[in-house]
Amino acid sequence: MNRRIALTAFASAIAIPSFINVAFAQNPTSSASSASGNTGAKMGEAEAKHAADTLAAGSMSLAASRVALKKAKDDDVKEFAQFEVAEQETIADVLKAMRDQTVAASGKVMPPSESEVTGQLDAKGKAMLEKLESAKAGSAFDKEYIKGQIEGHQELLKIQEAYLATGKDRENLSVAKLARGQIKEHLVLLADIEKDLKD
Repeated sequence: MNRRIALTAFASAIAIPSFINVAFAQNPTSSASSASGNTGAKMGEAEAKHAADTLAAGSMSLAASRVALKKAKDDDVKEFAQFEVAEQETIADVLKAMRDQTVAASGKVMPPSESEVTGQLDAKGKAMLEKLESAKAGSAFDKEYIKGQIEGHQELLKIQEAYLATGKDRENLSVAKLARGQIKEHLVLLADIEKDLKD
């Protein structure tokens, strides 16, 4: 499991530059957007969509994983949920700080509230979350949570691949390539956990 810890930390590290660039893109008058180290092109619609879609899918993973922290019984499922919560709370905190420049800089992660997380969910995500919240703790819950994480990571993979097919910004393309590899590895880990739960 130490390998999972390292991979999760790496995923968080590579995700942050993508969101920083998008935050600058939302303020085209910011001088920082021209000093972001990219090719000089303004962030486009593809970059904004990539960030919004990634955040929405990440919020579903965070909400489900918070429930799993309370209800999961299998040790591997619990550990995966802990890693997902830490990763998604960090990304959400960075996004919030980048959007609100009045927030004082801090090395402490300020996790998003439940309402902030659920506010990012679509109808399907809310229905899935309600299902997890109403489920009894035990092996059935663990299986449902892992199934949802597999589906969510598959969606995250589609989001990265869609951006890679249309994106123009060099930094964002590089981050999406790295994220795609990380998501694929998470899918392998999730498949292993799912198999263990079935055995």
